[in-house]
Amino acid sequence: MVKYQEAELNDIFAALADPTRRALLARLETEENLSVSELARPFHVSLPAVMKHLDVLSDAGLIARQKTGRTVNVRLNAEPMEHAMEWLARYQRFWSHKLDQLAAFLEQEDDDATKTEKQQD
Repeated sequence: MVKYQEAELNDIFAALADPTRRALLARLETEENLSVSELARPFHVSLPAVMKHLDVLSDAGLIARQKTGRTVNVRLNAEPMEHAMEWLARYQRFWSHKLDQLAAFLEQEDDDATKTEKQQD
């Protein structure tokens, strides 16, 4: 189970690492269920390049494709992002706690330094 989740997260984050793929996802967020050619139109890359990006997004489960006749429509699939967000939330809680501890330590150090300066005056 853990290996499956790890592989799924690897695929999701690898897919999100590319700015073109993130832009494709952003476009699908605002315009649901676009054909591949409509989706590819504003990008300055070839249609085969867009198709490769869509393959990566599809393999990560971030999009779903549906073929109707000769037209392939693409839509977002949010479920894998929920898994990624859960993973990120765990680390956010960890780092927030650690950064809060660091801030408290630095405030204490600053207070101690201020007290020492006042005593020396």
